Amino acid sequence: MNAIGKTRWAIPEGYIPSQSVSQERALLSHETACILNTNHADANVKLTVFFADRDPVVYRITIPARRTLHLRFNDLREPEPVPLDTDYASVFESDVPIVVQHTRLDSRRAEIALLSTMAYAQD
Repeated sequence: MNAIGKTRWAIPEGYIPSQSVSQERALLSHETACILNTNHADANVKLTVFFADRDPVVYRITIPARRTLHLRFNDLREPEPVPLDTDYASVFESDVPIVVQHTRLDSRRAEIALLSTMAYAQD
C-alpha cells in the first residue's frame, strides 16, 4: 500500500468533561485522536495543544510504521495533563503523512453522546 495522509492536521474543537456516568474506562468522558500511519516508517508527531488563556503545551508521540493509535487526550501526562472542563484546540505535525480523526465521548448523562469527525488536513 502507498502511504496516505497529510503532515499537518488540526482539531479546532476540544473539551474533556470532568464528569462521567461511570469511572470505567469504556464510559469515561474523553477526547480521542485516531491516528493512522500507513507508511513503512514510524511517524514522529509533535502535538501542540492551544488554549484561550495560556501558552500552548507540546507533546511528542510516535506511531509505529503501518499501525494505528487511538490517543486519548485524557492519557497525556508529559509535560502535563490536558486540563478537564477547558476549551482547547490541537495541531498535529508529522514527519511522514498520517490520517487523523477526532472522536469525543461525553458521558456526563446516561444519554451518552458520541461524535466523530475528520480533522482539518494540510501539507
